[in-house]
Amino acid sequence: MSFSDPDAVARYADTLVRQVPGVQALHQMAHVLLAERVPQAGRVLVLGAGGGMELRVFAECSPDWHFTGVDPSAEMLGLATRVLGSLSPRVELIQGYIDAAPVVAFDGATCLLTLHFLSREERLHTLRELRHRLRPGAPLVVAHHSVPRDPDEKRVWFQRWAAFVTARGIGGESAEARAEAIASRLPTLAPEEEVALLEQAGFERPALFYAALSFRGWVAYAGQDQPG
Repeated sequence: MSFSDPDAVARYADTLVRQVPGVQALHQMAHVLLAERVPQAGRVLVLGAGGGMELRVFAECSPDWHFTGVDPSAEMLGLATRVLGSLSPRVELIQGYIDAAPVVAFDGATCLLTLHFLSREERLHTLRELRHRLRPGAPLVVAHHSVPRDPDEKRVWFQRWAAFVTARGIGGESAEARAEAIASRLPTLAPEEEVALLEQAGFERPALFYAALSFRGWVAYAGQDQPG
């Protein structure tokens, strides 16, 4: 979808539920993982916060937390404000990428359904900057498309995802065309590459917590030392 198209933005929540298996449970699981280490009055960084869906879940579940949400799309941040409603005073929304986020010691962070849009180099930079903004031991929760490197296996997993999306009522193109389009457009990494990149960026003990067709999610913890 286009994150600047008003009509697409208005349909974002419904589209996400149809496209990402168990996305509402994903948000709740991300909160569980954050809550293991974020203190009662903690501060959480949400990268890719446009739409506000995970922000609302986190804010409702932990009423003393405060949040900084960062997203490059002004339209999506506007949607986040509307979705948050009366919870908005606890959330600072910033338009931009990770470099726009304040450099403070956050108690936890999430980056959901975002990193698969970035090249390997951009992804490593983003992860390093997330580590730079977390206190040692703070959790980072990430989830996005991650499929095997082998072209045939990659195609199979995206065909499965496309069949799921089509069955959920998303039209506009065939499942085969949808699978080919996303396979060629997204710079996805294999699961083992994801883990290696997290470690290279300064995170420790990456652990898989979510797997749904072509999507994978990990929790990892900011190391004691900053990456070089």
